[in-house]
Amino acid sequence: MSIAENVMNILKELPPGVRLLAATKSRSVEEILEAINAGVDLIGENYVQEALKKYEKIGKKVEWHFIGHLQKNKVKKALQIFDFIETVDNVELAKEIDKRAKNMDKIVFVMIEINSAKEPQKAGVMPEDAIDLADEIYSFEHLQLIGVMTMGPVVDKPEDIRPYFRKTKEIFDELRYIYGDEQIRYLSMGMTQTWRIAVEEGANIVRIGTGIFGPRKY
Repeated sequence: MSIAENVMNILKELPPGVRLLAATKSRSVEEILEAINAGVDLIGENYVQEALKKYEKIGKKVEWHFIGHLQKNKVKKALQIFDFIETVDNVELAKEIDKRAKNMDKIVFVMIEINSAKEPQKAGVMPEDAIDLADEIYSFEHLQLIGVMTMGPVVDKPEDIRPYFRKTKEIFDELRYIYGDEQIRYLSMGMTQTWRIAVEEGANIVRIGTGIFGPRKY
């Protein structure tokens, strides 16, 4: 099936209120534009340099989300493109984003990345520390906390990821209770193999790459 057909099939299956984010790491501008023309209005990139090249051709046609590990020395460049940073997992990074955003006189929407399986080799704040990090982020003038995201562990079958999505949803609900549901709006989780489970567990952004574009060519 074509990229456009894949997009339209996923959009038909998504419940109302759930947004499709096309994960576009290593995809060409032509592929991305085909997805946009088929109805994608939200794209996610993992690397700032790669995103800069694509942004020059695509521009503000879509909402740009950063979904990779963001190094502090890349924040300034990242904010030239991204209005949404989904992967804030420590106060130092939040502070740097706030400082750069202040210089640019912009508000940056941020999400807290949860290391829902507590994997030592992966990014993300530990679930028990998420609320404290949210309190810190809330104190920054140029950041607006709008939700949480998780990658979850690599699993043998999609069903195995459910407990990790459920744990992340609990944190999302707790933040909504504290800050209000108008403020905390997005729960970003689920990828090509697991997005249906994610939607069942409350996700309202799903991040799909292979399911739209096919296997990556390296």
